[in-house]
Amino acid sequence: MASTEESRVRVQETAADLVSSIRELLTSDDLMLRLDPVGFGTALRRAGASLAVRPLPVARATVDFYGAAGRAAVISALRAVGVTAQGPAELPESDRRHADPAYTTNAWFYLCRQQHALFAAYLRALASHADVDSRTQAKVDFAVDQLIQASAPANFPMSNPTVLRRAFDTGGQSLARGLRNMVRDVLTNRGAPRQVTPGQFQVGRELAATPGKVVYRNRLIELIQYGAQTDTVYQVPMLFSPPWINKYYVLDLAPGKSLVEWAVRHGHTCFMISYRNPDQSLRDVGMSDYLREGPLAALEVIERITGAPSVNLVALCLGGTLATATAAWLAARHRPGVHTLTLMNTLLDFQAPGQLGVFTDPEAVGNLIRLMRRQGYLPAESMKATFDLLRATDLVWNFVVDDWMLGTDPAPFDLLSWNSDSTRMPATMQTEYLRTCYLENQLATGRMELAGERLNLAEISQDSYVITAESDHIAPWRAVYTGARLLGGPVRFVLSNSGHIAGVVNPPSPKSRYWFTEGERLPADPSDWRELAQERAASWWTDWAPWIDARAGNRREPPELGGLAYPPLADAPGSYVVA
Repeated sequence: MASTEESRVRVQETAADLVSSIRELLTSDDLMLRLDPVGFGTALRRAGASLAVRPLPVARATVDFYGAAGRAAVISALRAVGVTAQGPAELPESDRRHADPAYTTNAWFYLCRQQHALFAAYLRALASHADVDSRTQAKVDFAVDQLIQASAPANFPMSNPTVLRRAFDTGGQSLARGLRNMVRDVLTNRGAPRQVTPGQFQVGRELAATPGKVVYRNRLIELIQYGAQTDTVYQVPMLFSPPWINKYYVLDLAPGKSLVEWAVRHGHTCFMISYRNPDQSLRDVGMSDYLREGPLAALEVIERITGAPSVNLVALCLGGTLATATAAWLAARHRPGVHTLTLMNTLLDFQAPGQLGVFTDPEAVGNLIRLMRRQGYLPAESMKATFDLLRATDLVWNFVVDDWMLGTDPAPFDLLSWNSDSTRMPATMQTEYLRTCYLENQLATGRMELAGERLNLAEISQDSYVITAESDHIAPWRAVYTGARLLGGPVRFVLSNSGHIAGVVNPPSPKSRYWFTEGERLPADPSDWRELAQERAASWWTDWAPWIDARAGNRREPPELGGLAYPPLADAPGSYVVA
């Protein structure tokens, strides 16, 4: 009885908080800024104004659309009476959303797919006729694509045969459960469908489970040293530099999927930077602070623990950008510290950032700065929403169907559990990062200054291993390639299958493959490299292991965890990762 009463009180409190948030939003002076910080509405208005003064292309596209829609209706009617005929729209064969056979065999569902395909072509035709600048066009195209994904037949009960079949088989209970899930998510998940069920995975148990100790802590990082799992280890230790947009444990995801675990079992002494989830008290922390109190502080601690003057630095995404800046900073001061550099899905040249460019143009960045100025940080949900929109079908609409229409709970998936564990971004750091990298491309052009030094990528003379993924929607592989060519030392460039995260969490499996070229010369055009590349049906981990082993020195006894200089503070994964 008490449990029921507590649940009722929690629901009432959550509903009250939701009403308060809505009231605050509706009464704020910058309602449109909060609703549309990227400026999609402005872009669509500009495109609409452009089309209004160009009626002929609009009329032609409209006539074509309605004509084709009429033909699709007639053909669907014929199919209903057994006549085999193909509609005017070409339907993709590999479309997981519409894999149910009813979309082919049933006239109604076939018509739904036809009309959606025609509607998509109509919207794209209208967008292509808009006479706007390239930045506005990119936003219009992105918004149109979001509308096309949202309007897919699979996203509505009456045009989704799987939903209707499940409702019939369960006597409507699946729809009732789906409605319950939708109400729950509106009240507790900011109106977005759940991607994971809370409690399925626990950090430190199923995730981030490689044994180790926190050996150092400052206001920005905890440094984890992992325990040796071999009798001897390589002399050159390894430091992992993760992004601080999410928690570090994408690199220590789960036993069997953990790159840290892989490295430890191959005889490397591994350290991991675990970033604090910043709050308003860190609003003035900038990129120079992240450099000094992140990788540079970690390098000093590692040298005192192991005696090694340099490390093999392994970094991912934004953590790779900072790791490269660290190597350039040390080169500018003629100091050791980085023995080799491994960069995973890391942008160094931001001239062509792909779809993320829609969210990082001057207008969008200016709006984000205004929003961050009030709170002192960029909310975690803002970052997550941005990345979810880049893969809306998989990360939004798939769960709308499963959670809200089929009435199921999300299946356990460690990658999505990590993906949901986003962090905030300090206002000053995020502003500097967006301005210097995305808007001004300072790192690639040798104009970035951090902690008193101007950074020149050509001065990084160490061996580098650059891995990227062919389907990466955050760091497009061609952009990663152009950045890799700016490094001054020998570079082994490898292209993996899959996307931004699955291309990194890539333990050996039958689905793994990668492409590489012999030698370290990178042609100017990434397409030329792609033509020369050889394919190997294996994980890139198996290619990187001998590369990094050959650059890790001789074997030695494992160093103590922390030692006298830095006695362990806590067991891994530490406290920052759960805050």
